[in-house]
Amino acid sequence: MKLSRFAIFAWGVLAYNLFVIVWGAFVRATGSGAGCGSHWPLCNGEVIPRAPQIETLIEFSHRITSGLALFAVLGMVIWAWRRYAPGHPVRLGALLSLIFIIIEALVGAGLVLLEYVAHSVSLARAYWMAGHLINTFILVGVLTLTAWWASGGARLRLRGQGTVLGALLIALVAMLILGASGGITALGDTLVYSAGITPEQSPLVATLVDLRIYHPLLAFVVGGLVGLALWQATSRRPHPRVTLWAFVTAGFYLVQLGVGAANVYLQAPVAMQMIHLLISDFIWIALVLTGAEALSADRQPVIVATSPERVAA
Repeated sequence: MKLSRFAIFAWGVLAYNLFVIVWGAFVRATGSGAGCGSHWPLCNGEVIPRAPQIETLIEFSHRITSGLALFAVLGMVIWAWRRYAPGHPVRLGALLSLIFIIIEALVGAGLVLLEYVAHSVSLARAYWMAGHLINTFILVGVLTLTAWWASGGARLRLRGQGTVLGALLIALVAMLILGASGGITALGDTLVYSAGITPEQSPLVATLVDLRIYHPLLAFVVGGLVGLALWQATSRRPHPRVTLWAFVTAGFYLVQLGVGAANVYLQAPVAMQMIHLLISDFIWIALVLTGAEALSADRQPVIVATSPERVAA
């Protein structure tokens, strides 16, 4: 099927946002979040910083790329309103994308203005990081749905979906919790390995180090919930595209377990942290697409008979 120009643009906006997200991880992992001081939207009180240090260049480039992402989503919304009729799901997806990228920008601004960046060991920073990751996942999810709808995806039908909908919702929520846990764990890695802050020097670092073991354990639990959701989707809504995205989700999840183990063994190098986050986004996108395909209005549920009497009925 040939994609429309809008669909190509929508997938491009999603891909560009993934780049911005991964670059944001580089900013955090290198401790460059304070490169523009506590100023926002200005950088060290200037529109364009003069004689910048490397940290300033890293943070300023992230602000520029984030601003371009915001304008790209805004352009997508305008284009969607001009191309699609009122009530079309693409309009909804584009509007939600704009809302969540604005929230993303505000959260980023809050982190800078409250100085929850670089080597800050404030407890509130951990909560902000968790919320930041959750909003990022939701943003990526609605961008994915927008591009999928623009590519011919049907409206979602939520009524009468039974255990398929329930399993998918549980898996999605579990992934959000895992993402928040990963954000907190990554903060601990930044403070310990990049900033060189020991548990003896900071109660927050001590807590984050103690909590580090729970993230991989949670990953296995969430993996089970995701696997259950994939099984429900492929068995109750058998379709080649449902099966395809279910296999993609499972494949990325297995790869992520290996990458996570390597990340721990290598003591969270910056490149590995970026790869770990990118694969997390890939898992999330594949799971969203699995759910979208399974819950499409044109998917017919499979009724599983449990007894001869039920078959006769």
